[in-house]
Amino acid sequence: MHIEPGLVDGTKIFLSYATGTAAAVYATKLAVDAVKKDGFVSLLLRSLLCIGLVFSFFELLPHHPVGVSEVHLILGTTLLLVFGVAPAALGLAGGLAIQSLFFALQDLSQYGMNVTTLLVPLFATYALARRIVPQSMAYVDISYQQAFKLSVAYQGGIVVWVGFWALYGHGFNAANFAQIGSFGAAYMTVVLLEPLVDLGVLAAAKALHRLNGSALVEQRLYNAA
Repeated sequence: MHIEPGLVDGTKIFLSYATGTAAAVYATKLAVDAVKKDGFVSLLLRSLLCIGLVFSFFELLPHHPVGVSEVHLILGTTLLLVFGVAPAALGLAGGLAIQSLFFALQDLSQYGMNVTTLLVPLFATYALARRIVPQSMAYVDISYQQAFKLSVAYQGGIVVWVGFWALYGHGFNAANFAQIGSFGAAYMTVVLLEPLVDLGVLAAAKALHRLNGSALVEQRLYNAA
């Protein structure tokens, strides 16, 4: 994830520290809940898997600068459905931190903005999943329509947050709107691909029955709530 350095600077950047801290606090709360539900070892293993996957998504999958940020295939909904919301959140934050510390030092000052942009849409997507996926349905059985709605929620949330940071940092002017628009248009193409990836991964998981009950995956993946 790479919001352009300098997009928000000066004293304005302190807002990103506040939002990033709030997101981290909520992620910690989810992690505590996950430990109570599945145990510390399960949370640790799934979080480490997510960190490795997120780092791979950022560094190995195609990504292109467009407008005020970069277009990535982050697969937030895939992580959420397969590993659970807490490991997904820790994975996004951890993968982003590794990228910033070792491969993109210029992004360190942007970490609060980037982590907010990744985590808050994840939390919103988790809330939506609880509404649109019936309690009687395991995640491996969700439909394309449900996967598409979750993808729109996550990717759309990222676009909204990037747009917010751009407007907050550079104001309401034609050039800024054009940059935000080009980023948003490019990024929403991901929405067409991510549900297919989600369904492909879920179909593969469904075929791997041995993972049912494993500490490596979210229990809701195979079992109704």
